[in-house]
This record gives sequence, structure tokens and C-alpha cells, in this order.
Amino acid sequence: MMAEDGISDFGFAKRKAARQLGASVSDALPNNAEIEAELRAWQALYQDEEQSERLFEMRSAAVEVMRLLADFRPYLTGGALDGTAGRYSELEIDLFPESAKEVEIFFLNQDFHYEHREPRRPAPNTPEAVLSFDWNEVPVRLSIYSAGVERGSRRGQERARLAQVEALLHDPDTTDNNRTQP
Repeated sequence: MMAEDGISDFGFAKRKAARQLGASVSDALPNNAEIEAELRAWQALYQDEEQSERLFEMRSAAVEVMRLLADFRPYLTGGALDGTAGRYSELEIDLFPESAKEVEIFFLNQDFHYEHREPRRPAPNTPEAVLSFDWNEVPVRLSIYSAGVERGSRRGQERARLAQVEALLHDPDTTDNNRTQP
């Protein structure tokens, strides 16, 4: 489902798979690391060349978007960073401006078209807003957090600054050495 349908949320994918298999959510489900390992194996087998091209395309778009939004402290996260992005993946970028409205005002001043989406599950340290748009045929999802959340932990999710993403474009094998833990 994650490789073929573009589902990026591990928890959602687990619950959906459990329902389809008739298992309960309380049954032993694989952890995220196990799922990621299988996703990489599946992609290597069935999407090897396509996946590496898509990953390069997404990381290139990330560099451009992150440069545009440099004033809002962007970080790349998700499949484009960890190398599991596939044909249906969104480019996931976290922003930490002083105010979420700053980003929307910036887009309005640039006459840049975007869609405003409400965060899925309001909770502590969730995005204040989510903006989505296409950048050169790459779907982009910006999660906008308050500035204070930047230093906090986000369930072990890895993220990278612009210089780290640029390094990935030049040497994709440096992925593990260039990521930052929140």
C-alpha cells in the first residue's frame, strides 16, 4: 500500500492492512523500521530505476522550495529524506516561522497558488497549518509549526536542513550521515 498507493503514514497503513487482513489493531503489527526495510526491498525489486529518478527529482525540488522559504527555517522530512519516496509521495517540508500567517502572506505577495489544509489530528506539537501545492509536478506539503516546536522532539522523525539536502543530491549514499534528529 505504501509503495503502490502512496500512503506515507505508517500508522494509517498498519491499521488499513490489519482491517484488510481481518486482524485486530491489537494484534502484533510490524514496527516502522520493519515496514521501512520491506518498503525499500520492494522498491529495489519493482521500482529501482524509477524510484531513484523520482527521489532525485524530489530532492531537487526540495532544494528549490527550501531556498525560496529560507526565512521560515525549512527542514526536509519524510520519504524524500529517508530514501523511500515513490511515485505518489509528497515532498514533506516542515517550517518554523514566527507566525504561520507569515508564510501565507509571503505566498499571497508572490501570487503563489496553494491550498490550505487543516492538520489531521490537533494535539500538542502538531502543525498550526498545512499548505499544499505543486512544484514542477512534485506535490509539496508544508507543515507549519510554531517557532518553539523547532527544538522539540517529534517522535524520532528525522529532518534535514538545506545544506544537508544539497549534500544528498551530490552523494545519495551520505543519507545516514547528514540527517539531524529533532
